[in-house]
Amino acid sequence: MESLEAHLLVASPELLDSNFVRTVILMVQHNEQGALGLVLNRPTSKLVKELWQEVGQSPCESEEPVHLGGPVSGPLMSVHTDESLAEIEILPGIFFAARKPNLDELVRQHENAYKVFIGHAGWAPGQLENEIAAGGWLVAPATAEFLFYEGDDLWDEVSRQINASTLQSMLNIKHVPEDPSMN
Repeated sequence: MESLEAHLLVASPELLDSNFVRTVILMVQHNEQGALGLVLNRPTSKLVKELWQEVGQSPCESEEPVHLGGPVSGPLMSVHTDESLAEIEILPGIFFAARKPNLDELVRQHENAYKVFIGHAGWAPGQLENEIAAGGWLVAPATAEFLFYEGDDLWDEVSRQINASTLQSMLNIKHVPEDPSMN
């Protein structure tokens, strides 16, 4: 299977694992050693400024929510748009960071979009591929629009896009109007 880095995994309606029901996951790494992703649509009630009182060296005023990145514990991680704090480029202009100095600087600035994650989703070699083959996940290319989506209906929006794309491909349709009555 080709690498799913820079793709979204969308939990299929049949996926009943409580950790992943109706989740949208950004794939950060996917190779022969396994996979790592971050759940994009599980904000917690904790704000970054509250978290930074526990883990940071100096005050932070960020009102952004901390996101639950998945059930696997590990270091804090971030997806962001500040190239100077990049450790990995996921998409053009979208970066990943987990190093403490980068996160400290990131949460104190206001110019760039970011999300901070506690935990992540992880798969052993071959595990994700088996879950996809069993129908547990739908896959779509990641976009900045979905990574920083503000609404609470991200799963619905990405699922709708995947379904429309699949229908167009199956029926060999070149264009589907927003309003079906325009057909």
